[in-house]
Amino acid sequence: SRILHCDIKPENILLDDTFSARISDFGLSKFLKNDKSRTTTAIRGTKGYVAPEWFKNMAITIKVDVYSFGILLLEVICCRKNFEQDVEEEEEMILADWVYDCYKSRTLHCLVEKDEEAMKDMKKVKKFVMTAIWCIREDPSLRPMMK
Repeated sequence: SRILHCDIKPENILLDDTFSARISDFGLSKFLKNDKSRTTTAIRGTKGYVAPEWFKNMAITIKVDVYSFGILLLEVICCRKNFEQDVEEEEEMILADWVYDCYKSRTLHCLVEKDEEAMKDMKKVKKFVMTAIWCIREDPSLRPMMK
C-alpha cells in the first residue's frame, strides 16, 4: 500500500546522523491500497502547503505530497516561508506566485540576491526553481512522481 503523508512541511522533515532527510509526523496520513491510485477525504494539511485539488473537491492522489514538497523546495531556495507579509513588494507575499513571476520575467536573481553562494551559480538555482515549479503545477497529473 502507499501512504499519503498529507502534511509535508519543514517542521516534519528531520535529519538523521548522516544528514539524510526523514519524514516525520504521520498523524494526518492516509493509506492507499495497492489497487487504488486516488481517494476522497476531508481536507488535511497545513495552510500554504496544501495542494489546490483539496479545494476543488477532486480525488486525492500521491501528488498532493509532491505539491507540498515543491512549496518546501521553494522555501529552501529562497530562504523564506511560503507566505510573508513583511516584504518590500506586495507581489512577493505569496512565495509560489513571486517565484513564478520571476521565472517568467527571467529575474531569478531576485529570489536569491541575499545568498552569495546561490548568486554565483544561477544555473543551479534555475534548475531547482524549475523542479519546484513542476512540483506545484495546478494539474496533479502534470506533477512528477516522488522517486
